[in-house]
Amino acid sequence: MSDAGKIIAAAGLEQLVRLLRARGFEVWAAREQAEALSLQPIESAEDLPRGRIEAAEAGKVRLVASGRDAYFDHTLPMQGLKRLVSPPEERLFACGEDLVPHETPPAATPKAVIGARPCDLVALDTLTQVFQDGPQEDRRYRARREALFLVAVNCARPAATCFCSSMDTGPRAEAGYDLALTELYEPEAHGFLVEAGSAAGGELLEALEGEPASAADRQRALAVSEAAAAAMARAMPSDVEGLLKRAYEHPHWEAVAERCLACANCTMVCPTCFCGTVEDRSSLDGATAERWRRWDSCFTLDFSYIHGGAVRKETASRYRQWMTHKLAHWHDQFGRSGCVGCGRCIGWCPVGIDITAEAQALADALPAAKEA
Repeated sequence: MSDAGKIIAAAGLEQLVRLLRARGFEVWAAREQAEALSLQPIESAEDLPRGRIEAAEAGKVRLVASGRDAYFDHTLPMQGLKRLVSPPEERLFACGEDLVPHETPPAATPKAVIGARPCDLVALDTLTQVFQDGPQEDRRYRARREALFLVAVNCARPAATCFCSSMDTGPRAEAGYDLALTELYEPEAHGFLVEAGSAAGGELLEALEGEPASAADRQRALAVSEAAAAAMARAMPSDVEGLLKRAYEHPHWEAVAERCLACANCTMVCPTCFCGTVEDRSSLDGATAERWRRWDSCFTLDFSYIHGGAVRKETASRYRQWMTHKLAHWHDQFGRSGCVGCGRCIGWCPVGIDITAEAQALADALPAAKEA
């Protein structure tokens, strides 16, 4: 095996699934569900949405035929890796009449994800910084993260809603994967360049049937990523952090609020939003009590509730909070942006609000901010 990776035939994808299952992993990937993509368990490579592609725009995402028989012309399932490491809802502990709490162990079964995109790898690293590497470690998160085996796919094409190139998070994976695939599609020579990013990935790569990749193979793979970056139609303004910090009182927030439904779709599909709440539940007879954690959103009225009422009663203040935290104050907290440019919030917003367009509208309204 060459350190530069291997070239495997398209049929080798099925061998990869079998090898992962033989090593005890439950294999997950994007699957077609109701004309969209959902991250779900798969049994074989035949479950992948081969030959399908997203017709995505602001407020609409649908799968259509791609016109070629590639495995990974599609891009993102509606949710990223977040729900595998931080479930939408989980019981933390329960107690009976003795009032002794018994912690519920996290479900941390080994999972392998085939097709993790570069932006989602960066998003997972962002969540790890919050939940695992911060001052208060979430042991439940760590257990699930350590049980993941990630097979990345370098994007061959962007969806119309993607803007990862302007966020430096794609379309080529730089870190955070065990194996990385680049699909090299030609009608008569369909295969993958497979590269290892960890010791576990290297061990699995050794077991895959294929040939050492040549310099020409690596150049072809790089060209795939470069073409995807060049095809990206959306971009985030370069000074968005400073821009948003200067735009706190701008009337444009009210214009956004006239369209925003405060439905929280954008936060539910965002791969880095980590807001949650804790609920205590008791049985009707009072014999048992449980504590649950579930996802929450800064778009809900009760999210900012303190004694005396909610702090953010208006939709404008809630949208401003989300966008400003995501793109500006996340830098103050974590030294990075909270946005990875996946574009999910654009496609899955019922009214088609586009975060890149809103940022550009503020940039156009505040030209002095662009010069600062």
